[in-house]
Amino acid sequence: MFLSSDHRGPPHKRGERGNGGCFKPFFEEFIMTMPKLQAPSLVFYVSDIKRTEAFYRDVLGIDVQRREGAEPFWLAAAFEGGFEVIFFEQEGKRGDTPALVFDLRDGGIDDVVAALAEQGVTIVTPVSEAPGGWSADFLDPDGFGLGLWQSEELPRSLK
Repeated sequence: MFLSSDHRGPPHKRGERGNGGCFKPFFEEFIMTMPKLQAPSLVFYVSDIKRTEAFYRDVLGIDVQRREGAEPFWLAAAFEGGFEVIFFEQEGKRGDTPALVFDLRDGGIDDVVAALAEQGVTIVTPVSEAPGGWSADFLDPDGFGLGLWQSEELPRSLK
């Protein structure tokens, strides 16, 4: 999941926010069938995962857990209410990270991404393999990066 911060959205959508935003028809027509977005995670791309682990664990006192599926490993810190902070070691620049990622607990990521694209949403990264599942990235009307993730054990399409 690598989100681009230098894109301001489709030119025909810029500045068209009046009364409810430029994606109002999307929400009116699609919200009833779209899988519910749940349990957001804040994802950081860091240059040194071991340094990050030591800082959050030893300096801030946060219980970070090592997870398999990325090299050398990735970290997760769970908080009350289902909120999670996740760290991956990979190149990233300020503005691209952190990223807000929504969990699709019922699956259907292919359907959601297709519906977003049909509504003119800029898809930055199409559905791709991610640790433990599938992910995709897109931009909101102001160009802020958002992501979706679902478990590999769930169906990619609910149709």
